[in-house]
Amino acid sequence: MTETETNTALFSDLSFADIEIPEPIRRAIDELGFTRLTRVQAEVLPLSLAGRDVVAQAQTGSGKTAAYLLTIFSHIIANPRTTSPETPRALIVAPTRELAVQIAKDAESLGHHAGIRSHVVFGGLDYRKQREILERGTDLLIGTPGRLIDYHKKGSYSLRGTEIVVIDECDRLFDMGFAEDLRWILRRTPHPTERQSLMFTATLSQRVMTLGWRQMNDPIEVMVSAQSLTPDTIHQVLYHVAAREKFSLLLGLLAREGSTRTMVFVNTRYRAQRLVDDLRRHGHSARGLTGNVVQTKRLKVLDDFRDGSLPILVATDVASRGLHIEGVSHVINYDLPQDAEDYVHRIGRTARVGAEGKAISLACEDYVYSLDAIQRYVGYVLPTEFADDSLYASVLPRERRTRRSEPHEARREAPREAPRQPPREAPREAPREAPPQPPQAAGSDEGAPARRRRRRRRPRRKPAGEGGGSSGPL
Repeated sequence: MTETETNTALFSDLSFADIEIPEPIRRAIDELGFTRLTRVQAEVLPLSLAGRDVVAQAQTGSGKTAAYLLTIFSHIIANPRTTSPETPRALIVAPTRELAVQIAKDAESLGHHAGIRSHVVFGGLDYRKQREILERGTDLLIGTPGRLIDYHKKGSYSLRGTEIVVIDECDRLFDMGFAEDLRWILRRTPHPTERQSLMFTATLSQRVMTLGWRQMNDPIEVMVSAQSLTPDTIHQVLYHVAAREKFSLLLGLLAREGSTRTMVFVNTRYRAQRLVDDLRRHGHSARGLTGNVVQTKRLKVLDDFRDGSLPILVATDVASRGLHIEGVSHVINYDLPQDAEDYVHRIGRTARVGAEGKAISLACEDYVYSLDAIQRYVGYVLPTEFADDSLYASVLPRERRTRRSEPHEARREAPREAPRQPPREAPREAPREAPPQPPQAAGSDEGAPARRRRRRRRPRRKPAGEGGGSSGPL
């Protein structure tokens, strides 16, 4: 696809000068280098800036975050606060910590000229520090459901006067794990007729629409490129491979593609850590991003991946939604996702905002059963290529670890000991003759086994006052 075709598919004919936004926000947009509206922004902003509720579905990397942030900031600047400081004027709910952090960074870059206070809360960081900042008051509150509920129960903030509520990645938030938490939060906000509600996602189902409409006021549905869930700028390819040969093929693909920033997705935490160890053993710099990693380390991993010091990021689906990292040229599905929607979000980490990228999927016998559901969901058959023998790289054998008590470094660096020789057996001695047995007593059975000697029981000592005398005074 040419650059002109790419711009036509993603961007509209409108520029930011064609819409009414406050001057501080316009200055931030100029500094970021944005000139033209994307298609989803061109359709959503005229409605949302007018105060309408909107449900929007658009491809990943199409500018949905900027659409609702521009709506929030324009509303806050145009309308002075009428509520107390402990009530945030706008609330954004995100399903993952990484997405919440990403939204907070975008909000800081767009609203720093307007003096809008924004705060993000999520688990894994200093609980008291986040609470103290929240209690000072904020204009925009961003957070994950669990931590938002926790602070609300502690009385750190109130939602009675919140004016705008945004639900990002609404399909995941309305899923079984977050539906009740989200309802709990929305019940603390004003009635849907007294607030503005916005929902955004890349994959929108009828079930999500039904649940979402109950919390909105006559929303308008905006669907951009609904017939194509994945951008045309992503070159997709599928390889069928045996599970035992999958890592060998991955090494060959990394050597052939020569990418400087690659995301490798797996389905489990254990597989992520195992794959990171194997990649390091073969000379690749890789780190993992999973749900059990400490939050400070997760943020450090993302920062290193953004600035290019970390070329390979191995992640589970915690990193598949909402993350905007420029320069990700390749996404490799080492494990095919078990949910068809996750495939769309995974490969959407590349080809952001009109760029080109490549998505490679490896279908082994463990996860190939989800391939049919993925192809039905995206609406086309994934292009399949054959991997010849030259694409498979040699795999080094894993080091056997037997001395578990020693540290990992010591086991790896300690020299191997010489094999021990089995001890020599002592020369056998001639059997000794049994000593003569004494003559048997009369009446005993000859040859009968010796009876075990019985221990004589000591007579029980009678307490004082019983028969047989007394040791006490008369």
